[in-house]
Amino acid sequence: MIRFHGYFRSSSAYRCRIAFGLKGVAYDFTSVHLRKDGGQQKTPAYRALNPQALVPTLESGDLRLTQSLAIIEWLDETHPGPRLLPEDADLRAQVRAFAQVIACDIHPLQNLRVLDYLKAEFGADQAVLDAWCQRWITEGLAACEALLAARAPSTFCFGDSPGLADICLVPQVFSAARFGADLSAMPRIRAIAEACEAVPAFAQAHPKRQPDWEA
Repeated sequence: MIRFHGYFRSSSAYRCRIAFGLKGVAYDFTSVHLRKDGGQQKTPAYRALNPQALVPTLESGDLRLTQSLAIIEWLDETHPGPRLLPEDADLRAQVRAFAQVIACDIHPLQNLRVLDYLKAEFGADQAVLDAWCQRWITEGLAACEALLAARAPSTFCFGDSPGLADICLVPQVFSAARFGADLSAMPRIRAIAEACEAVPAFAQAHPKRQPDWEA
């Protein structure tokens, strides 16, 4: 059995939940609350699992995995079900590049530890933090929109079935709404996010449907 350590609002954990759902993989969930007790991810016990003190972490037998993209690719390579990455090498590289725009360039700048640092070291209030996130989310997703616009229209990012690109996009769209980023000039992204909402794996992975959800 897989044990998955995550947090309802974490975009990285959200990605993995979608992947679990698409692959039909069951797991035991352990909540790591990023705010309670000074941040449960900072405890010695959790740092022993994940030295970065971040979520998510996956345990399967003797295997421990951190980083959402590594977890998702491991799921895809070790479990049957719909492919999350295409077979074609060129298309697979394009999907990874799109996913990394979000996971490597947009998401880290809205990460809790970055926002806490801006608040503690520079006195940023919530309005400043929101403006910071809007700036980087909007710029990054505009690049994603351009990448999608260069392709023939499809229901999902790279075809008619969801995969890694959509798994990364939907949590980022959730974060865009949370921080008030304007996506009105991004019709492809908005249409794909709406299509994903109709897929049970995406709907069930939504933060509001998690056992550790807090309004």
